[in-house]
Amino acid sequence: MSFFNDVYGDRNLSARAKMVCLYLHDRANGDGESWYAIGTIATDLGLSRSTVKRALNDLVWLGKVEKQPRYRENGGQTSNLYRLRK
Repeated sequence: MSFFNDVYGDRNLSARAKMVCLYLHDRANGDGESWYAIGTIATDLGLSRSTVKRALNDLVWLGKVEKQPRYRENGGQTSNLYRLRK
């Protein structure tokens, strides 16, 4: 089955989670990683930041996405790294 069929056919994923998952897939590098900020994802998809956060939490909880925090040299947090899990 293709990635898209898996996402579309997953009845455990809400519409918001499917939308964010497909966005991450579309913006991912060759290793399935993307690091777009929540605000950027929200703006690009026309969703609120809260909705994107809930969708990402759903995707992490269901094992579709791995979330890894990233930090600047000064120790401040920057956007997270999201890795799609197959």
